[in-house]
This record gives sequence, structure tokens and C-alpha cells, in this order.
Amino acid sequence: MNESPENQTPVPISMLEVIRKKRDGKVLSRVEIEGLVQGYTTGAIPDYQVSAWLMAVMLRGLTRAETSDLTDSMLRSGDVLDLSELAARKVDKHSTGGVGDKTSLILAPLVAAAGLNVPMISGRGLGHTGGTLDKLESIPGFNVNLSVSEFRSVLKTCGCAMIGQTSEIAPSDRKLYALRDVTGTVESPYLICASIMSKKLAEGIDALVLDVKTGSGAFMKKEEDAVFLAELMVETGEQMGKTMVALITDMNQPLGMHVGNSLEVVESLEVLRGGGPQDLKELCLELAAWMLHLGGAASTVEDGKSISMGLLESGEAWEKFRQMVALQGGDVGVIDDPGRLPHSKYELDIGSLKSGTIVAIDCEAIGMACVALGGGREKKEDSVDPAVGIVLHHKIGDRVAAGEPLCTIHHNSQPRAERATQLLLGSYDISETSPALKQSLIHRVIRIAREGHRGTG
Repeated sequence: MNESPENQTPVPISMLEVIRKKRDGKVLSRVEIEGLVQGYTTGAIPDYQVSAWLMAVMLRGLTRAETSDLTDSMLRSGDVLDLSELAARKVDKHSTGGVGDKTSLILAPLVAAAGLNVPMISGRGLGHTGGTLDKLESIPGFNVNLSVSEFRSVLKTCGCAMIGQTSEIAPSDRKLYALRDVTGTVESPYLICASIMSKKLAEGIDALVLDVKTGSGAFMKKEEDAVFLAELMVETGEQMGKTMVALITDMNQPLGMHVGNSLEVVESLEVLRGGGPQDLKELCLELAAWMLHLGGAASTVEDGKSISMGLLESGEAWEKFRQMVALQGGDVGVIDDPGRLPHSKYELDIGSLKSGTIVAIDCEAIGMACVALGGGREKKEDSVDPAVGIVLHHKIGDRVAAGEPLCTIHHNSQPRAERATQLLLGSYDISETSPALKQSLIHRVIRIAREGHRGTG
């Protein structure tokens, strides 16, 4: 662990001068950025001054060097895990969030089964996107609040562990994010980059694979915005000594067929057994392949894909997930028999209003329908019902007949089901004449070659 911020000597800066410099588009020094982060974390710099600085960043942006310095300062505002006693390389994946995105539940045990360590610190769902921690907590008894020593012990035993952010990790990020949330500065790609990377790099990892979503169910609706953020995060991570790659992936429709916490655990277990929906399996194999390649467990991405497929088909990845669940206090009986996971009292089919081909889906509306059912949060303090959700029967490109079920709502409340029904009926674009465009799951790959040139594929 590094020295805690309370014990660090504050860096003296003029906050007024820092605000003025960024307002005028000038470049801040590393000392100024360190002083700002330290001062705000310890309470020496007030909200109103940092609010002014955040808005200046929103309007003026940051240079790559400033972004790297901000990330590093936020990272070192709290504890940085030292996992050097673990011999294998430490690799993680981060997704910018989407609907039905349960890849973390599959990737952590899959990559660990290949011999790497996956120390995964995840978040909860907010808005239309689901959260890994909420999915895991639908497994009775699963503890996402391990201490650092417990986290290290689980990692050492089975090679993967999945927990939430502790109070000691990047405390400056929690304060800054809360302020961004009420000052209209959440959308800044530079601040998003520093927020994500400061938490991920605190895990003590060697390499990181980024899954940056784009489309109707993503925070970055436009692909050019997703690419800009991905490039920023890859460059920042590389500058801080990590091996990085980013995949720009499609979120114009939910990933897989299940949306909702325990429903997504069921689907994850299907993939871990070698089955599951094709799109979910394809993306997991691609992400796992890159994790294995960057971690040195596969000489090429294609080799990584072959290794990953073998671990799914053999059941080794499923066994690794079961072991992690046991070590984190979860009921392994539900892993053996997913029918024992929380399930809703009622089911309701949502029929198509007309015949034709599904040409588009409002993915965000699907996510909000799950929130309406109680399966997600509109506010951070909201509770989540693990049993509710949506099972899709058709996706883009499928032909449907009038009255044929598009999806099934799993619910525990009739009023909530009615709200979700209205959202779902409005989320499908069905055409009697227009052909559906083929959806490419992986749009491009972004990385920096060792000689320093950016590559895209």
C-alpha cells in the first residue's frame, strides 16, 4: 500500500490561479494538479472552487499529460494494492456500461482458469445500465465487501476475486464524482478517463482490457466519442506503465437475451458451461483472448481465443466461478442448480404490435424498463430486486408476426409491469419492408504499439 493522503505533505498551490489558468486554456503543472487533488480530498479546498475548475475542464479540456497527472494523483489519493507476491500477471477488464452486459461474471473465472490473476473491483448499476455487484449479490450469501486481506486471500487461492470499491481506494474520485454529478460536468471525457483509470489502476494490475460501448444503450451514443475516450484511456494507462487495449463494441441492442440481475447470472452460467447466446459468447471470447494475450498466457489473440473456448467447453471456467463463489461466502447450490436463484412471482409476454423485421431497438429503453421493474436504480440509494428483469425472444434482424412475443417480463408488481410494458412496446422498430442492417459486435480495436504508434483494427 502507498502512503495514505492524511499522512502526505500537502502541496501548496494557489487554487484561484489554477482556476484562472484552466479557464484561459493554459496547461497545469503536475504540482498544481497534485495539490488540487490532495487539497480537495482532505477538505482544504472547498467545493465551490473545485466546481469552477471542473467547469473550466469541461469547456477547455485537458492535455494528455494533464489527464495522466490527474489520473495518477487521484490513484495515489488512497491505497494502491500491492499484489507482487502473486507470481502470475494481474489483468482486468473494464466496461463503460450497457444493457445485459454480464461479461465480468464470465471473464474473471475464465481468465483465472488460464492461469492469470484477475483482481476485479466493480460497481453497481445506475440509470439504465446494470452493475456487476448487483448481479453477484443475487447469489445468496455472496460477499462483495471483502477486506483487502480477504480479497488478496481469495485471489491467491483461486486467481480471481470480485469486490466493490473500498473506502481506501481512490477517495478523491468519490468526492469529485459527487461534485461532477451536480455541476453538469459528468460528460467530460478527460474526467471520465481519470475516474475510471484511477480506480482500475489501484488494483495493482499489469494490463487492462477496455470494453468501450457505443450505440443506443451506451453512455457514448456516437462512435467518434467512444473512440476518443478509448484512445484517451489507452494512452493514459500506457503512460502509467500498463499494457492496454480498448475494444469499441456495439450496444445498439442488449448483450445476450437476459436483462436483470439473477437472470443475467443464469445466462452467465450457461456461457461458462460452453453454451449461451452467440453474441455474449463471441464478445467474451474476444475480450478473454486479449486479456490472455496481454497477460502473457497466449502468444496471439487467436491463441487466446482457442484457449478460452477450451476452458468453457471443458467446464474449467465454470468450476473456477464456483470456487470463487464459495470463497466469497456464496451459496454454491445455486451455481449447481440455477433454478434456485431468486425468481419473480409473475411473467408477462409482450407481443409484437405488427408483423415485419426488427430493424432497430432502443436499447436504453430496455434498460429503463428493467429499472421500472425494480431491477436497477434511478438514484444511488435505491434498492434493487434481484429477481425481476426481461428475457428477450427476438433481436435486430429477426422477423416477427403480429402478436408474437418480443420478450417476457419477469415481475413482482403489476403497476411496475405496466410501466415497463409501455417502455418495451416503444423500444422496437419493426418494418414490413426495410431489411435489417447486419450488426457488427466489435467495431474496432485500439492499442498503442510498443514503438509508440497507435493502432486500430
